[in-house]
Formats: sequence, C-alpha cells, structure tokens
Amino acid sequence: MVLLPTSAPANFSTTVMYGDQNQTNTLTCPHAELKSWHYTVLPPYYLVISVLGIILNVFVLGVFCFHKKACSVAEILLGNMAAADLILMAFIPFWAVYTAERYNWPFPHPLCAVVTLSITMNAYCSIYFLVLISIDRYVALVHPLSHDGIRRPRYAKVGCLLVWCFGLLLSVPALVYRKVTYDSRVNSSVCRIDYPNNTVYCLFSGMLIIFTFVIPISIISFCTFRIIQALNNRLAVGSNTRKTEHKATTLVLAVLLAFMICWVPFHLSRIVEMFLHAGMITNCTLITITNACGHISMNLAFFNSVLNPVLYIIVGKNFHQKVRDLFTRRSTSSRTSSTTWQMSRSVKTEQVSS
Repeated sequence: MVLLPTSAPANFSTTVMYGDQNQTNTLTCPHAELKSWHYTVLPPYYLVISVLGIILNVFVLGVFCFHKKACSVAEILLGNMAAADLILMAFIPFWAVYTAERYNWPFPHPLCAVVTLSITMNAYCSIYFLVLISIDRYVALVHPLSHDGIRRPRYAKVGCLLVWCFGLLLSVPALVYRKVTYDSRVNSSVCRIDYPNNTVYCLFSGMLIIFTFVIPISIISFCTFRIIQALNNRLAVGSNTRKTEHKATTLVLAVLLAFMICWVPFHLSRIVEMFLHAGMITNCTLITITNACGHISMNLAFFNSVLNPVLYIIVGKNFHQKVRDLFTRRSTSSRTSSTTWQMSRSVKTEQVSS
C-alpha cells in the first residue's frame, strides 16, 4: 500500500501483471480517456488545502505552545497530530506541481523519495496519534481511578516520540522503492513505486494494511465504543462527569469521526488495489473503478489535515478558552506596554520642562 499513486494515470492501455516471476500472466485493459480537469482542477485543489492546512495547523500549534498553562495529555497528542498534518500539507505543493505537469516529475530525482517519505510518514503518524488519543480518552472515562497514573504528560511525550519513529519505519518502503523512471508510453519521467516483483509488492502492501489500517482501526473502534458506552452509563445513573473530560471527549469523538470519513475509503481502496496486483481481480470495469476510487479517496484523505484544526476551533471548548486566554493576555500586555511608554514619556517631558 502506498499513499500516493503508484504511477501516473494516462490515456493508454494498462497491463496488469500478476503471478510469480516464472509464470507471469497479463491482463490488458483500456483506460478511459482522462479529461483535462484532472490536470486543471487537482493542482489548485492541492494548493488550496495546502495553504489552508498550513495556516490552520500553525494557528493550533501556536495556541498550544504559547499558552501560559502546561498542555494536558490530550493537548500534547492533538498538538503532535497538528504537527504531522502541518508537515504533510507543507509537501503537498510538490504533488500539485507534479500533477500540473501531467505527471512528469520536474524536480531533482531524490526529491521523489523525500517528498513521498514525508507525506506517508506523517500520514501514518497521524493515524497512530489518533490511536493514542483514543486510548487516553478510554482510560480517562472507562478506568479513571485504576489507571489514572499512566495519564501523565511525560508518558504522552514518550508515546509521541515512539509514534514518530514507528511512522518513519513504516515509510521505509516509500524511501527505498519510490523512484523516478522514464515511461515511454507517456513520454515522461514518472515518480512511482518500483517494486522488484509482485511478491514484494503484496508483502509490503499486506504489512502496511495491517499496521496502518487493521490494527489502528480495531483499537480506535474498541476505545470509541467503550467511551460512548461509559458516557451513556454515566448519564443513565446521573453521574456528573468532569466538565474538562467531557469537553475533551467531545472533541476527540469529532476528530475520530472525521478520520473515519476521510481515511477509511482510502484504505479500503488500497486493499482492493492489492487484490488487483495479486491477480484476484481480472475484470476491466472493476480495475477502472479501483483506479478512480484510489485517486478520489487519496484526495479525501488529504482533506482530513485541514478538517482536524477546523474541528479544534469549532468543537474544542477547552481550545476556545486557550485562545481567549492567549489573546486576552496579549491585549493586556499591549495595554500595559502602552501605559508604561506614555508614563515614561510624561516623566521625560516634565524633566525637560523643569
């Protein structure tokens, strides 16, 4: 599985090869002609979400970093996810230019691997930051007394460091196999995954599907179910959940829902794509639909990095308070500085007069 297209779409027949190296079968399917909107609409879309994603995630990180109070565990995790979204959005313009050039890689060849590594790594990190956020909310609401000791900021920071390292490890195939190769069919240099054979492709794809979809989704689903169950039980018995925990949980549930909507279609399309490369899908109509769904789901997944900070701003009540405190403090500081300057000027004027 790869985050970006394995190759450039083009107006030519696609040959799908499957089987082992000694017995290779081929299936040739005619591509539907690509319309010009693919090269005219997608680049502006990439640039718009990149600009919005950078601005919004910088704003979120600024609020978390410059607020006078120390960040809670949930805020540390959300801040790291915002950092992952920010880095992902910072590299999307490279893909916008690549698409505008009709999938002819215009940059130095090493950037093909670097850009892909940056995008895939931060996408995978975002998924596992959501896993940590889900576990934190699960512990806070389902086991608030017996496991409260593990909900400490230093543990959250260690967990974030491990996630960054794990995201880099999962992105190694993108660094090793993503290359710029000349494709005579489209007369262009294409930045694509170039696995030695389909066995290696299926091996890495299966591994990534397990570690970036099956395991995270299973953990997130379990934690979310238990969180909702715990909230319903407390409401049924009239228990007063701490307001801070309830507000944080509302934001987390909104972020999790956005993740499901934006990322699940992408991962499902990657699973179908793996079946295609394994030779389990031989219908040309299904292959064409799979190619189209792969591009659509990828663009939807990118939009999640813009949607997350919007949810912080709209749903995050604690985030609202941090923003108000931050701007109130800056406003008070500005007024104090202005008053001090005016008093200093008045004293100097009186000294000159005397």
